[in-house]
Amino acid sequence: MALVEMVMPKMGESVMEGTVLSWLKNVGDAIEEDESILEVATDKVDTEIPSTHAGVLKEILAQEGDVVEVGKPIAIIETDGEASTTPEATPAKDEKKAVEAAEAIMETATATVSTEAIPSKAGDKFFSPLVRNIAKEEGISLQELEKLAGSGKDGRVTKNDILAYVKDRSNGSAKVTAAAEASPTSRPAAQPVPVTISGEDEIIEMDRMRKMIADRMVASKQISPHVTSFVEADVTEMVHWRNKMKSVFAEKGQALTFTPIMIEAVVKAIRDYPMINVQVDGSNIVRKGNINIGMAVALPSGNLIVPVIHNADQL
Repeated sequence: MALVEMVMPKMGESVMEGTVLSWLKNVGDAIEEDESILEVATDKVDTEIPSTHAGVLKEILAQEGDVVEVGKPIAIIETDGEASTTPEATPAKDEKKAVEAAEAIMETATATVSTEAIPSKAGDKFFSPLVRNIAKEEGISLQELEKLAGSGKDGRVTKNDILAYVKDRSNGSAKVTAAAEASPTSRPAAQPVPVTISGEDEIIEMDRMRKMIADRMVASKQISPHVTSFVEADVTEMVHWRNKMKSVFAEKGQALTFTPIMIEAVVKAIRDYPMINVQVDGSNIVRKGNINIGMAVALPSGNLIVPVIHNADQL
């Protein structure tokens, strides 16, 4: 028997750590190569990490909720090999498989966002690399996969689920869940969660602007993929320039904040990278010819509006 260290893989250039969301296997469970054994979250994507070896999960080194640096051990796998694999020999293979897994998940997530206006993420289905590979080998389409009832966590399709489907299909008895028969475009909208009101709560009727803000916020969440990235930048010169020019603007009755400087930086970035100013229309990408910037503004009433600066690059 050989003991192999499995490390936290690198899932992207800027990804330096990952958070263990859940273990899909327990200590002592038999695992196959490429079988998903845990779920990891990064600032880019949540993805299932496949095992790099077949064997038995001997020890879990990183518990759920732990933040682990890339390259640090997260588990030990007992294999049938004759000699132990050194920790240095495994990271490259781990990285390759995990990056492939992350890309597969991101492709699925991107395709879902581009083609379906799903109000809640709970309606999406993600498939592990192992399941996708089996589906590809067996000629199972994505539409068929989406109709399968999964027995895994959160209804995910497992290896056993898809193998059972393949077996039933070859026997002519394959079945899918009735709930999945409906086309993705015909899914009903998510129902509002009932609000529990106690005797000490106060009910305040929303004015027209509040209602509009609420509608716009919900629409934004449904339409746009929300991604946040943190990159350090040296803005010392910008701060010095603003401090020097504040008095000049004050003489004209204007307060010079960092907001217009940030807007100008965004405009320049869009000019340099026009593919970030796009919209998805079915299977087409619409690259916008105008650069329009929305800017959040707080009103004295406490409401928040977003005026749009049209053709901001021409000002």
